[in-house]
Amino acid sequence: MTQHAEAVPLEPPVAGDEVATLVGSLERQRRTFAWKAEGLDAAGLGVRIAASSVTLGGLLKHLALVEDQYLSVRLLGNEPAPEWRAGDRDAEPDREWSSAAGDTPEQLYAGWARAVARSRANLREVLAGSDAGRLAAFTTRDGRSPSVRRLLVDLIEEYARHVGHADLLREAIDGRVGEDPPDGFRPWAI
Repeated sequence: MTQHAEAVPLEPPVAGDEVATLVGSLERQRRTFAWKAEGLDAAGLGVRIAASSVTLGGLLKHLALVEDQYLSVRLLGNEPAPEWRAGDRDAEPDREWSSAAGDTPEQLYAGWARAVARSRANLREVLAGSDAGRLAAFTTRDGRSPSVRRLLVDLIEEYARHVGHADLLREAIDGRVGEDPPDGFRPWAI
């Protein structure tokens, strides 16, 4: 499940090609999110600020679902991972947020790490024989399929939004602030 740090870029290249830039940008967002969420107990993962119901535990679970949706279900046409098949998503469409409070920190961290590892493997498989212009298995209601490029941009945007949430939450928990993880930080998902 864990990869060697050398195989995972810590940020996008300064002057790389399209795929290296997109994947590097995604990895930078993942790494920053991991730094904001790492090392907390259940109380820390359950902290809320203001009127928001967002927690770092909820973000871990939500981003695990998003990884599965974008880089497994949509990209390859796979069934959702087992943890997302149970229950009725129509009856409780945001259950990943509400159910996170019942999970242990170990379950939340490991679930996100597994989802990231699956996403990386799926993306490597697809990009080994194609480029970012390859169309995904997913088809919209009007018959269009997004490219790998579009899925990556959407996933980067999703992470960027939630890294902002994680930044506010972590500052409220223990004062941790900053834009980038410290040099040498290797999150548990890498």
